[in-house]
Amino acid sequence: MTEKTGKTFSFKLITTDGAARRGEITTPHGVVRTPAFMPVGTQATVKAMYPEQVRETGADVVLGNTYHLMLRPTAERVARLGGLHTFMNWPHTILTDSGGFQVMSLAQLRKLDEDGVRFQSHIDGQKYHLTPERSVEIQGLLGSDIQMQLDECIKLPSPREEVQRAMELSLRWAERSRNQFEAMGGPGKGQGLYGIVQGGDQPDLRIRSAEELGKMPFEGYSVGGLAVGEPQDVMLSMLDITTPVMPVDKPRYLMGVGTPDDLLESVKRGIDQFDCVMPTRAGRHGLAYTRYGKVNLKNARHQDDPRPLDEASTCPASSVYSRAYLHHLVRAGEGLAGMLLTWNNIAYYQYLMQGMRDAIDAGSFEDFYAKTKEDWARGDIAAL
Repeated sequence: MTEKTGKTFSFKLITTDGAARRGEITTPHGVVRTPAFMPVGTQATVKAMYPEQVRETGADVVLGNTYHLMLRPTAERVARLGGLHTFMNWPHTILTDSGGFQVMSLAQLRKLDEDGVRFQSHIDGQKYHLTPERSVEIQGLLGSDIQMQLDECIKLPSPREEVQRAMELSLRWAERSRNQFEAMGGPGKGQGLYGIVQGGDQPDLRIRSAEELGKMPFEGYSVGGLAVGEPQDVMLSMLDITTPVMPVDKPRYLMGVGTPDDLLESVKRGIDQFDCVMPTRAGRHGLAYTRYGKVNLKNARHQDDPRPLDEASTCPASSVYSRAYLHHLVRAGEGLAGMLLTWNNIAYYQYLMQGMRDAIDAGSFEDFYAKTKEDWARGDIAAL
């Protein structure tokens, strides 16, 4: 079942076009073509999709969630059952986050100090203590190929003093996470650990965070704390400031982002990896992403429309099923509605990433960028 390559973590920058980068990450479970979109498999499943289906859309890597998996079924149980790759039947690369973002957004009665964060489970109220060391230990038990340091992620906007305090704490936690990763033999297993750039919407704090993390021997670097409610222009201006300070020879991962437009704009600014629940969540709520923007299948305009979402797509959910049928499934609350629209959405996100990779290879990223924006602006096909 396993695709194990026997290789260790490495990153190869193949070519650039402007600031956009085309590369490859090699892990013990395969090659990740970048720029890459990583479907989110929070609880060891990409919601409403089979693992084989996710792979067929073109995904090289999925994301698992440390916070959710430590609560249920527990990291120790997953380890006893052969690790996350075996447990969820995904023999390719897996990235895990550190749990920090979910503790901020989901957990109850949080108490954060220098040592870590104490919180109560949102499931049953049980008390937990998550430290940088424990986060990396959990990710090691899960056996993920790419792991994240524990960081403190705060909502924006926040006072500058609070942003600075969280950023400095995250730097200290980065060092502790790295020490634990090495103590657990992560490098010897071919795994990678990423440091996470914080600093909110403060340019000088972002630069300090990126520079300090760059001095530590991480395999890659994430940009954190941006998919937290700030407008797109704030996010992009922070990327304009941050990516030039990040190491050129290491992968760059923008956490929790985003819409297709966010991906296009961020690749233009030198980002290599993305994850977001948007395509799966939207699919479960009647919303499809296509080459022509968003299509709301709840809308009555689709009820007599025999045409598919996109007849040119290679994904059956997009090219075979009629809009009328999809509309019917959504209005009837059928489970198949979420399955088909999630499939369409993940396939579209992967189509977009492949288009960007091809364009960077060909040195035509600007043309691809303009054409993609033009298609979105034109909007969906006219109603019948």
